[in-house]
Amino acid sequence: MKDLFDKKGPSGHTGPDWRAEEALTVTGTGPVCGVDEVGRGPIAGPVVAAAVILDPGAIPDGLDDSKKLTAKRRERLYDALYAQAVAVSVAEASVAEIDRLNILAASLLAMRRAVAGLPVAPAAALVDGNQDPGLDMPTRLLVKGDSRSLSIAAASIVAKVFRDRLMARLSRDHPQYGWERNAGYGVPKHMAALRLVGASPHHRRSFAPVRAVLHED
Repeated sequence: MKDLFDKKGPSGHTGPDWRAEEALTVTGTGPVCGVDEVGRGPIAGPVVAAAVILDPGAIPDGLDDSKKLTAKRRERLYDALYAQAVAVSVAEASVAEIDRLNILAASLLAMRRAVAGLPVAPAAALVDGNQDPGLDMPTRLLVKGDSRSLSIAAASIVAKVFRDRLMARLSRDHPQYGWERNAGYGVPKHMAALRLVGASPHHRRSFAPVRAVLHED
């Protein structure tokens, strides 16, 4: 039997679609939200999660995994989602929470906060990945869900644009690290600045690259 959540549809389409949402709708009497996070890999800044409930009659054209889109396209879709979606919620887990809990637990915490922040209560959730965040509702985990589910793709775009803007704002006070360009990832220029001037309050001290630099002093 063909997997209902197989990436390829009958026409060979490989982008996100609405089949997972349709399948999960039968488990509840309300809407389905898509949930995704961004920022597990950087060495600086919070992890950010988004939850989105799409209006099936007003889905912005071009929704896809945020990693497959240009920055300009993500920005346009971000604005369109806030204008057209039924509900959008964004939440963070702070650097302090990341260092205290670990990055996975902090990511799941941000997801729970994002879903709790939705102004419309969903009946079920589609979550990117294979880790259950522990939502109080039926939940379907989808590996690579941002390229399979339109709702998760929408959440991936909202989370990505929100976090990129946040890191650009933080960079104004810490311009030496180049966060407006690298979003806090440990690229060579970021690491060189970290070694030169040390860690900021926004660096994840539990992460090995930051810990190694701090131990050099």
